[in-house]
Amino acid sequence: MNIRLSGFGGQGIILSGVILGWAAILDGKNVLQTQSYGSSARGGSCKCDVIVQDSYIYELEPHVNDILIAFSQPAFNKYKNSLKNDGSLFFDKDLVNPDVVFQNNFSVSATDIAFKNFSRKIYANILMLGFLADKTKLISPEAIEESIKYYVPSKSFDTNIKAFRLGRELAKN
Repeated sequence: MNIRLSGFGGQGIILSGVILGWAAILDGKNVLQTQSYGSSARGGSCKCDVIVQDSYIYELEPHVNDILIAFSQPAFNKYKNSLKNDGSLFFDKDLVNPDVVFQNNFSVSATDIAFKNFSRKIYANILMLGFLADKTKLISPEAIEESIKYYVPSKSFDTNIKAFRLGRELAKN
């Protein structure tokens, strides 16, 4: 499974990919995670690729993606052609207006919901991980929560877990 997370620097794209990759390892899967971001970290474009497989991984970067997660219009525009025709698009519907319909389109107002519930937009990335986890069942929620615990600062752990669980609840509706 090839997953590309994309958006602007400062949205937690790289952290999300790292959390997702570590969670897949905790679930016993093979993982390769790579990242790329523009010269200005905050506000520049960034992407994070996560390859998750039960078998060996022989490529360093996916040629096509099964899942594209887009947190900005420029990121969607740049990476939409990397998504398989039968792939799944996950996007923040307040920040991305897709001009292409893929077989599976999933949208959530992650940034707006994060701000309304936690008074900070930065939790949108973790909320989206919850949304993704529930829609795909690719990685167990328990492994993702363990990975969140490992990678986020302890002072924000509880809020990140709440954001993750909220994302899962939103995916059910």
